[in-house]
Amino acid sequence: MDQFLTLSITGICAAGIFAIGASGLVLTYTTTGIFNFAHGAIGMLGAFLYWQLRSPLAWGLPAPLALFLVLFIAAPLLGVLLEVVIMRGLQGTSEVTKLVVSISLLVALLELGRWIWPEDQAHPVDRFFEGKTISVLGANVTWHEGIGLLLAVAVAIGLRLLLYRTRAGIAMRASVDDRPLAALNGARPDRSAMLAWAIGCSLAALAGILTAPLLTLSHIPLTLLIVNAYAAAMIGRLRSIPLTFVGAVIIGLADAYATGYIPSSNEYFTEFRAAVPIVILFIVLLVLRPSTLAGHTSLRTREVIPKPSYRGTLVAAGVVVVVTGLVANAVSDADAQTLGKLFGVALVAASLVPLIGYAGQISLCPLTFAAIGALAMGYHGSGGNPIGLIYAAVFAGAVGAVVALPALRLRGIYLALATAAFAVVMDRWLFLIPDFDLGPWKVRLFGSSNLSVSNIDLPGLDTNQPKTLLMVLSVVFGIFWLAVVAIRRSRFGERLLAMKDSPAACATLGMNTTSTKLIVFSLSAAMAGVGGAFYAAAQGGVAASNFDFFAGLPIVLLVVVGGIGTAAGGLFAGIITVGVPLVTAPLNAIAGPLRLLPGLVGIGLGRNPNGATSDIAEGFEPLRKARAVVVATVAVVAVLFALRTVDVLSNWWFGILAIVVVFVAPGVAMALAARRGASQGVGERDVPLELVGVDRPFTIDDVSELDRALAVPSAASIGRA
Repeated sequence: MDQFLTLSITGICAAGIFAIGASGLVLTYTTTGIFNFAHGAIGMLGAFLYWQLRSPLAWGLPAPLALFLVLFIAAPLLGVLLEVVIMRGLQGTSEVTKLVVSISLLVALLELGRWIWPEDQAHPVDRFFEGKTISVLGANVTWHEGIGLLLAVAVAIGLRLLLYRTRAGIAMRASVDDRPLAALNGARPDRSAMLAWAIGCSLAALAGILTAPLLTLSHIPLTLLIVNAYAAAMIGRLRSIPLTFVGAVIIGLADAYATGYIPSSNEYFTEFRAAVPIVILFIVLLVLRPSTLAGHTSLRTREVIPKPSYRGTLVAAGVVVVVTGLVANAVSDADAQTLGKLFGVALVAASLVPLIGYAGQISLCPLTFAAIGALAMGYHGSGGNPIGLIYAAVFAGAVGAVVALPALRLRGIYLALATAAFAVVMDRWLFLIPDFDLGPWKVRLFGSSNLSVSNIDLPGLDTNQPKTLLMVLSVVFGIFWLAVVAIRRSRFGERLLAMKDSPAACATLGMNTTSTKLIVFSLSAAMAGVGGAFYAAAQGGVAASNFDFFAGLPIVLLVVVGGIGTAAGGLFAGIITVGVPLVTAPLNAIAGPLRLLPGLVGIGLGRNPNGATSDIAEGFEPLRKARAVVVATVAVVAVLFALRTVDVLSNWWFGILAIVVVFVAPGVAMALAARRGASQGVGERDVPLELVGVDRPFTIDDVSELDRALAVPSAASIGRA
């Protein structure tokens, strides 16, 4: 009984910290409508900044001054900056876009913290009033924990009064319900949003500072600890501060009881304590009231999902294979093995195109399914037996179906959080447990060791050679690309797009949206499993850490940024994740800033629903009608490659010159087209564009010019790979 009482008091004290973090999360969502996935990363930065100001190893300022500078200066300024520069531009965008930008912010802030405060250095933080305790019903509670609990109560009361008893708080809540109407009634939505983000960031920083002494001041644990706040916020349905406080108490007590009653000698539950809040989050999401079917919503942004032709896709995939061959001939075996990882990432990323791009279902656990595929390949593809790929697809697809069944009733941020919770439970607990028996079957996972995976054994090819394996992976990616196009052009693909546009209309017309979601989840998981098998084969060996939840977030955001409507977005994710660091590896001076690249790319381009590959393809559109320029470009690149082969040019110069030639070619094609048009006397229109269709029928050139004038994708680009 004494232990139960002690654990209960400890859990309630810990709940105070969870409640502070969750309150800030609820505030920003309630008042701005944006779920801040970066809330934990903001708390992590606040904790490290407090260490920088307070620690004798750094600047050594007094604790009150350090707290004031972090909580009332730095954190609010960060909140205002994020709202003005990033979040304000997300009004009217899709939920996927908001989530991508928020996740991008998380990745960028996490890497910023790693860059400024390296992980290989110690950052000790003392508790408030270190060494002082107070006895509560026989349990010793530190002053630090007591202060956290009192601050949580003060925060809960203060936010309740702010939101329901002040003009500013009422204006905050009105702005998220109907921003234009609130403005017509005298409210200032932008100012309300700035205030909400300033307070939210301050509360995140306070939670980080209170948590830091209880853990080792480390980037990932602090950022991940906010999952506890997510669970508490979900119990409060992202609306109620009192229920959020109740949720925090539940999480705190569960965490304390798990620590006290789960035996440390049980190797299967050694890591379970860290997963307890995530398990609770998953359960809470499953018991929430199902979301109503959504109808069509007109958004400020216009998303175009292309319907590529097989011919165009074959050409694009062929270009990828040819370029890969040129690169493989120019790089070392070690670099070729690293580039194999590029296509492994691209394969996993491409698996998200049918799920997110076509069906609009958000998933944050592609690497979890990839890990299952890697396990299947390692244990059932001995010696590189291709049968391991079938096992990878079947096992990953089956697990995807199991995960999808309870998650089918969720949408938007709830579905994103459910898949995130599943990923964290797997990589923080289940992937690490020893082998066990499940009836007649022996289940083997990663455990605490690395898993050796053989290269895929293909007749007539020595895949043990990194360059040969790299070429094989490029061909496999081309096959994946064709498979994605086949899905898009099929009736099933049309069903997915219809369900994404208006689930309510699909249900009204008799479509079984539940079975459709289940199939696309399983299909995406199976594709990710195959991608994970190739990824592991390219590496030769993998561990559970290779499939960490935070490692998967950049893949999700980059495939959306690259173009979630096409497999080319997956290739974009692989290039940014693996290719750019490989090319810039010699530039040690910019290694830190380059780690911010995935997050910054997501923040900067996440608002473009059609992705970077769409913009790139649009830029190369003039080459479609300039075959002479295409032939000349290929010839020049071939000459450069010949010079590289005879060592006249180094890899660096070959790469730089080839890129310059390729990207200059569209400009040359446009200049030649303009000159040819002028010489033929067609430089001026015979009829103003506004009167076309009245005085004479539209032509293809008229449609193209109208598309350019309206800044919408051309008809040709929609049918292009």
